[in-house]
Amino acid sequence: MKLLEERKKVVQYCQLLLKSGLTKGTGGNISIYAPSENCVAISPSGVPYDSLKPEDIVLIDIDGNKIEGNYKPSSEWAMHTEVYKQKPRMKSVVHTHSVFAKTLSCLREDLPAISYLVAVAGKKVACAQYASFGTQELANNALAAMTDSKAVLLANHGLLAAGETVEEAFNIAEEIELCAEVYIRARGVGSPVILDDTEMDYMLERFKSYGKPS
Repeated sequence: MKLLEERKKVVQYCQLLLKSGLTKGTGGNISIYAPSENCVAISPSGVPYDSLKPEDIVLIDIDGNKIEGNYKPSSEWAMHTEVYKQKPRMKSVVHTHSVFAKTLSCLREDLPAISYLVAVAGKKVACAQYASFGTQELANNALAAMTDSKAVLLANHGLLAAGETVEEAFNIAEEIELCAEVYIRARGVGSPVILDDTEMDYMLERFKSYGKPS
């Protein structure tokens, strides 16, 4: 089976979306890009995650043409391929419907530097302009707002995170959801203090070597 290991990882992390509370039902989607094969392994549309098998993961090329698979690719495939086209270092995309990120996206607000952990993605996480799900317009809006960040809030929708590996992309999705929760809870009792650019520049440098071999 082509891209078997990538397909296994997509299944594994789709199931972790549910276990980690980052989505409900069949919401969200995950992909892994193999540039040498011009091939993206992406979760199928509308298939329950707890029943996913590697053979259910759909293979598409960078332009969205189906290469292999019994199901339709995720309706958000264009968001994934747009990331890979515009951010060549990124090799995995995780899209969630996590509660606090989605809540902030419904306010159409950016997530500021409420914590140094925001730096796993960038200085902040911007909120993209609204567009209907599964459209090229949504993909374009997401990338326009993503700029130098590895994550973006999708207005009235959820969160998109990208990484050099699926492990990194998933970690970003988890950490940004935590930061969104802290920000919303802090706003409920007062005015959160936001870290300044100097501190966030320092944090971005620190995170370049975080978790890497010494």
